[in-house]
Amino acid sequence: MSQHLEIEFKNMLTKYEYNQLKEAFQINENNFFTQENHYFDTANFALKEKGSALRIRQKKGSYEMTLKQPASQGLLETNQILTSIQAHEAFNAGRLPEGLVKMAVEELGVNFNMLAYFGALTTKRAEVKYLSGLLVLDYSTYLNMEDYELEYEVEEYETGKKAFSDLLKKHHIPERPTLNKIRRFYEEKYRQSTNFSTE
Repeated sequence: MSQHLEIEFKNMLTKYEYNQLKEAFQINENNFFTQENHYFDTANFALKEKGSALRIRQKKGSYEMTLKQPASQGLLETNQILTSIQAHEAFNAGRLPEGLVKMAVEELGVNFNMLAYFGALTTKRAEVKYLSGLLVLDYSTYLNMEDYELEYEVEEYETGKKAFSDLLKKHHIPERPTLNKIRRFYEEKYRQSTNFSTE
């Protein structure tokens, strides 16, 4: 179990820009791996209201539960490794295990026992070392949606921001306001549930 500060820059891409970057960084299909993010919130989106989000990430046969919450720079992540039994109990029965994440959720004033399973977002991801950080190219599908995204994970905010901005300019990609995956999933889930309830 751990906590750490995540500093990353994100930009949504068109399919053309995504393919252009694959070519520029010589990324082929063998460089991609698949991960699934499974999301949880209360029926009235209590975590979303606090700018926070909870996921279980399934990657290469392992499972990690993560609470993301706002920090002064980037996001504070609280992580907890799960067994496959704990993870599948969460997906199938909505029961989440005790531990550091539960404590962090309840510190936000959200009832941990009211969290329910919302669904999954599947990402095909390729990672490339770039300058002082890690460049990540993602293709994600969720709730009948699909999108393309570039991320840059760094240790230091200012140099990372400049490197990312320069990279976008070099490839003639406009900077676009980009929500993280959890927020995009939640916004779409919220939109669909609102539309469904008003139809």
